[in-house]
Amino acid sequence: MKKVLIGLLVVIIIGFGVFAKYLIDRASIFTGFAAKNVASGIFVAGRTQQSIEALDINFFPVNLARTVVDYKNKTVTSDFFGFGKQIALFRPNLGCFLLGDMPVGDLPKQELIMPDFDEVSGFWPFGNIMRDTSLAFVNEEKLKTAMQKSLAQGNTRAILVAYDTLLMWETYGDGFNQSTPILGWSMSKSITNAMIGILIKQGKLKLDEPAPIDEWKNDDRAKITLRQLLNMTSGLKWVEDYGDISEATIMLYEKGDIAKYAIQASLAFPVDSVWYYSSGTSNILSEIVKRQFSSLSEYWLFPHKSIFQRIGMQHTIMETDAAGLFVGSSYTYAPARDWARFGLLYLQNGIWSKDTILDPSWVDFTKSEAPNSKGEYGAQFWLNKSGIELPDAPRDIYFADGYQGQRIYIIPSKKLVVVRFGISKAGEFDYNQLVTSVIKAFE
Repeated sequence: MKKVLIGLLVVIIIGFGVFAKYLIDRASIFTGFAAKNVASGIFVAGRTQQSIEALDINFFPVNLARTVVDYKNKTVTSDFFGFGKQIALFRPNLGCFLLGDMPVGDLPKQELIMPDFDEVSGFWPFGNIMRDTSLAFVNEEKLKTAMQKSLAQGNTRAILVAYDTLLMWETYGDGFNQSTPILGWSMSKSITNAMIGILIKQGKLKLDEPAPIDEWKNDDRAKITLRQLLNMTSGLKWVEDYGDISEATIMLYEKGDIAKYAIQASLAFPVDSVWYYSSGTSNILSEIVKRQFSSLSEYWLFPHKSIFQRIGMQHTIMETDAAGLFVGSSYTYAPARDWARFGLLYLQNGIWSKDTILDPSWVDFTKSEAPNSKGEYGAQFWLNKSGIELPDAPRDIYFADGYQGQRIYIIPSKKLVVVRFGISKAGEFDYNQLVTSVIKAFE
């Protein structure tokens, strides 16, 4: 019996050691996730640390991080028993960024002074006045029921339905309202699409020419075009796994200069031969945008002047990394109304009240099937051509898709935009039910 007990003790000690090493090896990733989400949640979205820890970072192993908020200096520090220490810092108009492996002395000046933009006015969506009217073909009771039913599922925070540029209906979960900035996660990729589209419209970039990345000029990556980056068919080696150590988690939670890390990826497949979803690719696109400007301040103002202010997204913040790059894969905060306006821009084929922001041909490209994506992907937007996302909804739907269930569904055949925000695990929210029940209210 004594030998058995000793054997069990040895097994327990070894098992504990293996488990401890597993956590320590990943500590910089889950403490980075905690620090960044707490910092942005408090200093960008105006929420409480208690709410963020209870709803946003309440899962293993992120909930093991010890997070301390310095309200005076607007910084957040997270660690795991002294391991994996990560610091997030806030800057006005730029949100929060993780320091990562960036030495403090190498940080660029993170200050964006916004010009005085004209306040939006008028009827929705150009302003925030709602029309006192109704549409004969809309069953308001059925629509309200559909929205409320979906609001009760999967920790939903906001649902908004917009019909053309006429009417809008919205409902919010506890702690959220029409003014609360909400993290769109990978919906940021779709904003990156818009920035590239504008630069192409201006003649500064070419869709089918090699991507302007000097680091690739002397190897086989030189053949990669902007089109292939946008379509996620570049062939670059990448693993998009948020449950473990991967290129995606190393980039977002350990690196101060995320584009530098992503650009180092080698070519694993011939271009256009494989479709693979990659946040690294989106941040390479963001770096390409950045390199078109002579200063960080010009770059930082670009989406505000070229997109946000032109369509009334006046409360949208794109966050940067420590090197000053917009994290074009993941970090944009905006109220649900601003996200809906972005969807309406694409519903209107890139034209906003006679202002051609995106060439309609760019929107056509955006919603065209990427090679080898099996009808699931376009250009930094997802497609419902395959019916996988929404089996009972129109196949012309395309959408911005963010981690944990953030969505902007654009439905051209119904002149609808449906926005949903929440914190949901797989199976906790029925996206197909939301969209189909909303559509039925308009028939």
